Amino acid sequence: MNLAFIPSPSTGVIELGPIPLRGYAFCIIIGVFVAVWFGNKRWVARGGKAGTVADIAVWAVPFGLVGGRLYHVITDYQLYFSDGENWVDAFKIWEGGLGIWGAIALGAVGAWIGCRRRGIPLPAWADALAPGIAFAQAIGRWGNWFNQELYGKPTDVPWALKISEGTNRVAGTYHPTFLYESLWCVGVALLVIWADRRFKLGHGRAFALYVAAYCAGRGWIEYMRVDEAHHVLGLRLNVWTAIIVFVLAVIYMVISARTRPGREEVVEPDPAEDGGDTSAGAPGKTDEDGGDTSADAAGKDAAGTDPVAEEQAPEADGAPQKADKS
Repeated sequence: MNLAFIPSPSTGVIELGPIPLRGYAFCIIIGVFVAVWFGNKRWVARGGKAGTVADIAVWAVPFGLVGGRLYHVITDYQLYFSDGENWVDAFKIWEGGLGIWGAIALGAVGAWIGCRRRGIPLPAWADALAPGIAFAQAIGRWGNWFNQELYGKPTDVPWALKISEGTNRVAGTYHPTFLYESLWCVGVALLVIWADRRFKLGHGRAFALYVAAYCAGRGWIEYMRVDEAHHVLGLRLNVWTAIIVFVLAVIYMVISARTRPGREEVVEPDPAEDGGDTSAGAPGKTDEDGGDTSADAAGKDAAGTDPVAEEQAPEADGAPQKADKS
């Protein structure tokens, strides 16, 4: 008899008056918020502007949700399109069923659109968001706990997950694979943060490290699960996906480190520098001492020199030099 276990909730829905608050959806929303908040902090630390991460997330998140649901429905089509099943259930995302592979793939398309609109490099944005995505996954996995799904093989370890009798599930205690993946994702996030500070990862390598590290854990965790899945050569489809994506991520890191070493110096160009008004009537840019350096500054000719100062002060080899901005 197992005296210690992790209990499952009696219901995955909390009724707030007429509004049902579903645990799965709540975990996804909190995860997205954490990813954007933490990604914004990293983006600003890299020289970007506050709010840019959220602006691009407006594109990435909807694309990611659609991609995640599509991957789940396609790879588990029998749950919705076989005899006796209702295809309308494929649209009930709140009941669970998001594939991280599809979410990242299509979410990247949405992020690419948002980045192009803002004129910033997608790899730099992805690097800033990488650990936040891992934290979001760690939170989102608890949605599976609310739905009593995606657990592992039967076990009597003290941290076993107790599952109640229900549709397509048998009561008992099982490996809490949702918890294993949640903890693994936290470790992935911490790894990316450490490696990024230690090695100054850039040009998408922090994101690639997140992908590779996540895949390494997803492979063995997926192998423990007992829910129905398609198999290829004796392995679950998601295990093969993890292996392939892991290899691609490692190859990208190696090639990127050789062809584009270091980190981006500018992640978000200043519109004033790229397309700002530099005409004579535009407000003058101030130098570091607060002086006006515009072409209309009092007493300066078209070349930007002060004729009065030229006449009064002879040239000297020790004259102050303009600061190097390179």
